[in-house]
This record gives sequence, structure tokens and C-alpha cells, in this order.
Amino acid sequence: MKKYILSIDQGTTSTRAILFDNQGLAKFIAQREIQCLYPHSGWVEADALSIWVSVIDVINEVLIKANITMNEIDSIGLSNQRETTVVWNKETGMPIYHAIVWQSRQSSEICDRLSDKKESIHQKTGLLINPYFSASKIRFILDHVPGSQKKAENGELLFGTIDSWLIYKMTKGKVHATDISNASRTLLFNINTLMWDKELCDLFHVPMKMLPTVKPSCFLYGTANFFHPNITIQGVAGDQQAALFGQTCFEKGESKNTYGTGCFMLLNTGDKPVFSHCGLLTTVAWQIGNNVTYALEGSVFVGGAAVQWLRDEMGLISKSSESEKAANLASDTEGLYFVPSFVGLGTPYWDDDARGAILGITRASDKNQIIKATLEGIAYQCKDVFTAMDKESKCSIKNLRVDGGATTNSYLMQFQSDILQLEIMLPQCLETTALGVAYLAGLNSGFFKSLDEIKKIHSYQIIYKPKMPKAEIERRYKGWKKAISAVRKFKI
Repeated sequence: MKKYILSIDQGTTSTRAILFDNQGLAKFIAQREIQCLYPHSGWVEADALSIWVSVIDVINEVLIKANITMNEIDSIGLSNQRETTVVWNKETGMPIYHAIVWQSRQSSEICDRLSDKKESIHQKTGLLINPYFSASKIRFILDHVPGSQKKAENGELLFGTIDSWLIYKMTKGKVHATDISNASRTLLFNINTLMWDKELCDLFHVPMKMLPTVKPSCFLYGTANFFHPNITIQGVAGDQQAALFGQTCFEKGESKNTYGTGCFMLLNTGDKPVFSHCGLLTTVAWQIGNNVTYALEGSVFVGGAAVQWLRDEMGLISKSSESEKAANLASDTEGLYFVPSFVGLGTPYWDDDARGAILGITRASDKNQIIKATLEGIAYQCKDVFTAMDKESKCSIKNLRVDGGATTNSYLMQFQSDILQLEIMLPQCLETTALGVAYLAGLNSGFFKSLDEIKKIHSYQIIYKPKMPKAEIERRYKGWKKAISAVRKFKI
């Protein structure tokens, strides 16, 4: 039996290659930073060729670290930053413009022009009209590169999210495909029919000839013959869906939250899409065989970034890990709330004009209380998302599985458990995005025999249980909602 699954985790700021064994343990890791480009205010781009080179680098490095060759690799799993858009020349394989990163707002005007179509688009895609998603980014590129619209209509140009771009390069141009979870983030894919939607493509004036073939997440995509004539790509998923799978949220009602710069909460809603009226996104989680699983997704724009702000801009701590000690030293926050809406509020508010505020300050307030209120502000925002999910999904949510850098903060995790009145489960392996596509690839190749086998080997290092009285939770959360209301009313 081959020894490892090779997972490629291509993120916004770095690319990693991780070798997983048949117990789901990360044995070797290599990483390269990715440079984001900011040509204008609100624009975020990246060099797609540099992203491809970073993949080559980390694969070579992780093999050297493990002292193995590709002959000991079972298969490849690929996870990626979602929505980020690449358009390239079919003949040369060269991008015609920088990759436009998911965070970029440069296609806002294109979205604004289509605001009257928001309800019909939502019913087809489960998404909002927003520059976050890929369709307006494709339109932006075709509008700004002379002659590209005609070339696209002639079949000379190809579009892909980062998974498609890397599959194309790894297979030496033989495969132009995407997985269904990434397709569902483009604003061009109908999550009811599970096909590219001609009406949506016409709306954005995107030729369907550009679009990749949509495949299941657990599928033999092709041979990565750039690296080896016998190594195949067998698992692909967008990063948040991959993390949901990596957390073994295989059943309806199981959920995960990633605590990074922002926070992304996903809930498995089973085999039918649940369309939200509370600002949640409906997305395809994954497809295995003919079975499609859907999820609801909520976004907190500022999570761990609030702690970075305390460190870098305010100088209240010298490193992020000090926030836990400060919170434990602080007396009760006593009505002090920090709403870290630096770039607006995400789910369920979607208020781009809201700005951050610290409310309830008295002369007795000290820096430790402000640090404590910052951590609590992250947890309150996640409760806002959770409350919307709980209401709309009608699922019985029993626990929340967590990952991301901020999960090392025990105060935050315990407070999150208290405020949600849920068990918070921290897995043994925190590389859940890469682990998710390792599981998907291994299921297809036979490296992992079944979902049941994966559940048996998946373990947790800590489980936080709620301790706070219910009346105390209600009092605190009522204060948070007042703080949110004040922030939303205050406009500069």
C-alpha cells in the first residue's frame, strides 16, 4: 500500500503541501507565502503563475522532508481559496490578467448594475450579488483586456477558480475541470439543476465555452503528469467545504467554525438546499458519487483580525497569545462591548457601512477588560451567525467543531461554548482544510475504505462544555444586540 495522500492547500496568503498517513495524521508539511497585490484601493490581485510555482516548490520540499519519491504517494487532494478568478489562454496556458482574489471589490460597479436581479440570482445560486463571487470578476477581466471578449466567444480563453487553474497546470493542459463546491461559488452555477446556467452566463455576458467541466468532489480528475505519470488527482473542494468534510461533519445538523482572520461557519443541511432569508449563503458542500450534500454558510468579517489590531495598531499586547492571559486577569467586562466591524458587518446584517466601536467604557475600564471584550466580540458575532442558522435550518445542532489559529485561545473557546450553550470540539489535527481533501481523495482511491472508517480515526484534543447560567447568557447577549444596534445607527 502507498504511504501517503498528498494534500495541496492553496490559500490566500500561502500554499502548503501536507502528507497524510492512513490514520489521518499530518506527517510532513511545506509552506510558501503568496504575495497579494493591491493596485488600487479595494483591489486585491495575485500572480497566477506565482501561485503555480509555489505549488511546485512545496511539493518538492515536502517530498525532500519526508525523504520519499512520488512512488509512495497514493493520490493528490486539492483545496483552494474560493472565488478567486483566473482567465488564461487555452493554447499558451498563460493568464491574460492577474488572478482577482475573492476579497477584491474591484467589480462592485458590475454587481451594482445587476441589483434588480438579486432575487432570481439568489433562487438559482443561493448567493448574494456581490463582488466576492467569481462572475463579476470574469466580467471585469473581459472588460479590461482588449479583444478578450471575442477570444472568449471563439473558445480561445478559459476561466477557472484556483482549483481549475492548478488542475490544468498539473495535467499539462489535458483537464479543464472544477469540483461542484467551487462551481457553486461563481454566481454562474444553478444549485438546483447542478449545471452551469445559461441565463446567468448571459446576464454577466460570460461565454459558456470558457467554463470548466463540473465534477464531483470525490472523483478521478486526471493524472498529475507534470509531477509523475501515475499520480492522480482524486479529491477537490473549496477550502471551507473541505474543512467541513475534514471535521467529519458528514451528517445533517453537524457544523464547523473556522477562526481565522475572519470566521466561517458552515452547517451540513443534507441533500436539499436551504435558501436563507437571514443573510446566510446556500452552497454545495460536496458530491460523492451521485449524492450531493448542501450547506448553509455564514461569515464574520473580523475575527482573529481584531486581536491582531490590539497587537499591531493599539500595542495592548505584544503577541496574540497574550490575549488569553489578559482576559483571565480581567475582572468582568461589566457591560463593556467591543464590536469589531472594521470593514462592515457580515452575516446576518450585511451592513457595509457599519464601523467598529467600544461601548460601555467607564473610568474603571482597563486594558485587560478591553482585550477580554475583544475576544467576547468574536464569540458574539459567531452567535449571531449560529442563531440565524439554527432558525432557518430547523436542524438540531448538537455541537460545533472548530479550527483555525484562534482556537488555541482557551478563554475564547470556553466563552463560545457558554454563549452558544453547545459543546465546542477541537480536533487533534488542526489542518482540517487539507485533511478534508485528503479524506476525499483517499475515499476515491481506496486509501480510506469508508466514511465510517474516517470517523473512527478522527479524534479530538479538547471538548469545551458550557458552564454559564442561562440567565447570565441572555443578559450578556441582550447587551451585545444593543451594541450592534448602536453601531449600525452611527454613520459617518
